[in-house]
Amino acid sequence: MYIALAQINPVVGDLHYNTAKIIEYTKKARSAGAELVVFPELTMTGYPPKDLLFWDKFLDAVEAQVDKLLPLSKDIGILIGAPQRNDGSLYNAALLLHDGQIAGVQYKSLIPFYDVFEEQRYFTPVRERNCINFKGLKLGVTICEDIWNDKDFWFQRRYEIDPVEEQVQKGAELIINLSASPYSYGKHRLRCDMLGKTAAKHKVGIIYVNQVGGNDHLLFDGSSCVVTSEGIICLQLENFNEDFAVIDTQTMQQKNEDSCSIEDISWIYKALVTGTRDYLHKNGFKSAAVGLSGGIDSTITAVVAADALGPANVIGVSMPSRYSSEGSKDDARDLAHNLGIEYRVVPIENMFKAYVQELNPGGNALVDLAEENVQARIRGNILMYFSNREGPMVLATGNKSEMAMGYSTLYGDMSGGLAVLADVPKVIVYELAAYINRQREVIPRSVITKPPSAELRPDQKDEDSLPPYDVLDAILKAYIEEIKSIDEIAAMGYQKELVVDIARRVDRAEYKRQQAPLGLRVTSRAFGPGRRMPIAHRWRLD
Repeated sequence: MYIALAQINPVVGDLHYNTAKIIEYTKKARSAGAELVVFPELTMTGYPPKDLLFWDKFLDAVEAQVDKLLPLSKDIGILIGAPQRNDGSLYNAALLLHDGQIAGVQYKSLIPFYDVFEEQRYFTPVRERNCINFKGLKLGVTICEDIWNDKDFWFQRRYEIDPVEEQVQKGAELIINLSASPYSYGKHRLRCDMLGKTAAKHKVGIIYVNQVGGNDHLLFDGSSCVVTSEGIICLQLENFNEDFAVIDTQTMQQKNEDSCSIEDISWIYKALVTGTRDYLHKNGFKSAAVGLSGGIDSTITAVVAADALGPANVIGVSMPSRYSSEGSKDDARDLAHNLGIEYRVVPIENMFKAYVQELNPGGNALVDLAEENVQARIRGNILMYFSNREGPMVLATGNKSEMAMGYSTLYGDMSGGLAVLADVPKVIVYELAAYINRQREVIPRSVITKPPSAELRPDQKDEDSLPPYDVLDAILKAYIEEIKSIDEIAAMGYQKELVVDIARRVDRAEYKRQQAPLGLRVTSRAFGPGRRMPIAHRWRLD
């Protein structure tokens, strides 16, 4: 049987757009000779639809769009994902459309409620799992999480049942998984290993179709694939792009070359570009504004924006103060020139003087925190002025290391509609810079080699306030992503006093992070929905 994999980028809630995508790729599949075309999880709504699922009108509209697709299925099977109501409950469903009707239905069994997933808020798990017969082939249809619970692969399982195992026991000859699996660095290799071992264990092929694109903070890499019954990834679709392929189930077993691609720093870069493009475009923005300090964070943010939106749709704004070095001003200008983006210079000295004269008439000669932060807030106001007047979304430039430590200014450098690097540790920011320049040298070398500095006071360096970033990021990863205790982190070879200080600063900065713009998730545990900490609390791990 010829089966098509349709890896599409849906828009959450845009049912007409998503239906048009399904029609487009179904026609493509038919032209390619496919007998069945498979789409990602919740194709019709996009994933995650969140509280849209509480609206009966929304669910009515979903059902109406499914009905519109039925005539398209006269001579081809269409396997889509959609929410479906049944006996007063709502299910995350895979619907097989064929011969002008819904010819088969399988509901999701394993409903996740952890990390970024909140599906138990909406969906009921199904208790019975059966195969769907299609043209003489018994299909074991699963939905995303259903395939992530093999008892021999996972040291600890989240659920007692294994839908794949049950369907194989009922005679499934091919497992199909409709997925919306969010990206985080390292997950692709894990996914390939899991799919390969599951297929080999049950001696059954797997067709895995994943959503691609960005929806709010979640990024989906696609990387849909076909796995032989020997556990070999014999076909893999593109990462971070819509893609399409047709597989012959009769000959796929003959392939013995592993096609699982190697995950490297380029995946993080493509994830950020995809997330930025989709967040702006899906929210109706065509352009972005970035404050260019000449530092590495604003540099990477500008490069990502130019790649995501096109250079003509990015405004770089340099806002120098008395503390801005000539080198930083030159770096900002040169970057804008290299990228081909619009470049504006708005000095803040007169505005800064006016603030200080009005708020500090006594003339305290020391540059304290209040005066440092006023500069950042002036810059935030300038960027928001351009946003309000001309329409670009302001992109905040802070990285994960700074966000973790609270090394940022509320209503200043935290201003914006999207924080592109909010889940990217500083050491990875430098890796991104090296990667970008290997493709095309657009980043001035001095941006990479000079010590990082906010340049809000004379001779300021980040390491005046923070540990060296290689040390800091290792401790932050252990504390935030791996949820290790103070003692466990100290046992890794770090001074306990340093670990305690970092953990306390992370905890104290929670109130800032919960006021920060949305950030794009690229690690296994980002700030936001995947890490829900109270602001007002007195528990201390030390």
